[in-house]
Amino acid sequence: MKTIGLLGGMSWESSSEYYRLINQGVNRKLGGHHSAKSIMVSVDFEEVKHYQHIREWDKATGLMIKGAQQAERGGADFLLICTNTMHKMADDVQKAIGIPLIHIADATARTIKEAGLTKISLLGTAFTMEEEFYKGRLSSHHGLEVVVPEQDDRQLVHDIIYRELCLGEIVSESRRDYQRIIEKLVEKGCEGVILGCTEISLLIKQGDVAVPLFDTTSLHAEAAVAYALEEDEAEIGRPCG
Repeated sequence: MKTIGLLGGMSWESSSEYYRLINQGVNRKLGGHHSAKSIMVSVDFEEVKHYQHIREWDKATGLMIKGAQQAERGGADFLLICTNTMHKMADDVQKAIGIPLIHIADATARTIKEAGLTKISLLGTAFTMEEEFYKGRLSSHHGLEVVVPEQDDRQLVHDIIYRELCLGEIVSESRRDYQRIIEKLVEKGCEGVILGCTEISLLIKQGDVAVPLFDTTSLHAEAAVAYALEEDEAEIGRPCG
């Protein structure tokens, strides 16, 4: 089993979901008392949030690289950045380490394409919805048509993430706001919704909407489990003797 490197803390609520999902995934595959081999480097989200909102992306990148290198030195065989937004600097992080980085957008896109969908909506922070590092990768690498909410709705989605979800607050009115925004996107022809912030799945569940949801946290975690167990599964599948 490979050791999974987790660069977390953005926010710790979603990072705890990663830890839970990955360990449950390993146990489902291997049974018994098996759990994942992992190492997490958790940053101070207040520091990251500050650099995000004053657009000091170079300093934010430095924090990500430092954390990724700590995980590598700690024995990680590959790395997950446990947040969508900070994949803005995924290429820079990958260049600074000697282990593979599993990109959250790639893990998500594979599942969307397996479902036969081509036009997808994206919810996340304003950075994720408005910049090209994420939706551009979905389009250029995977051929998906990506639609985001209108400006006022994007701001509302963003504010709910930072003012509520990142603080562990789940508000029914905010769930209704998200449902309304998703309904508008479906009216534009979107066939499903990417929950493109690792906290959104704390608020919106599949039963809340009429179209498929693609929870990036769980899909990223599933990709990590599959990669971590790749060698072990080959060994398990080999005939005895």
